[in-house]
Amino acid sequence: MFAFRVATRQILRTSPHRVSVMMMIPSVRGFSTMDTMKSGTPTYMSLYPETSTDGGIRLGNIVPDFPAETTHGTWSSFHEWKKGKWAILFSHPADFTPVCTTEIGRLALKYDELQAMDCLVATLSVDPVKSHEQWLQDVVAHCENKIEVKFPIIGDADRSISEAYGMIDPGTSGEQSLPLTIRAVFIINPENKLMLTLNYPACVGRNMDEIVRCVKALQLSYEKSIATPANWPNNHEEILLPDGTRSKEFKGSVFLLPTVSQEEAEAHYPGYHTCEVPSKIPYLRLVKADQVQ
Repeated sequence: MFAFRVATRQILRTSPHRVSVMMMIPSVRGFSTMDTMKSGTPTYMSLYPETSTDGGIRLGNIVPDFPAETTHGTWSSFHEWKKGKWAILFSHPADFTPVCTTEIGRLALKYDELQAMDCLVATLSVDPVKSHEQWLQDVVAHCENKIEVKFPIIGDADRSISEAYGMIDPGTSGEQSLPLTIRAVFIINPENKLMLTLNYPACVGRNMDEIVRCVKALQLSYEKSIATPANWPNNHEEILLPDGTRSKEFKGSVFLLPTVSQEEAEAHYPGYHTCEVPSKIPYLRLVKADQVQ
């Protein structure tokens, strides 16, 4: 455990039952609330240390750098390969296995969309690069030769990268009875900080649409002072307005962060909608999708 040494500003809300509710809003030195109109990410990232205290990787940490052998050649540095871009590091347990074959195929189908979002992709397993190269023929064939795997696959035979990222699954083993990797996803921002991680067991394949959705949501919140609701962008298909009518104009909308004052919200996002709730606390502030694109 570690203590956050971050000042807060207090916003007092009063419920209809005269119970005061104190909202603690992060306030970082040199970071005004007007800055949050561009991005809420620095506020949240400032709450996390760049390295963990127990050797693991936590959200907000700078991810470990490493050299690597890949299907696209040798890297001297993962960070240098990223070149200040968003990146997905995606591990699979083993080559020549059924679920992994479908995952790499589906990820290949999403690659152009991710590239258009300026997001790099690299995958990894504990197999050597030569194995990856041979296996890719099966991956392409299983997709009826309609795909091209354009991203590099890292060979981590000595498991050094997998161990550094905490991807080793002690419940599985390959040749020589050595453990394999879990199905892990790391989404890393341009500053090499971990923004999101997903861990799946070997028996469950990942949904590539969800991974792309996560990148879109992270990039949007990185640029704007917003947060994406559950099921975004298929959220709030219809909402009840104060006059009793129902509106479909807020489908795919996002929430303003608590750090955005009412004055700032009105200035930057005119027409935002505050959902009424029994507590009377105006924290559910929706902004239409076209206002934050």
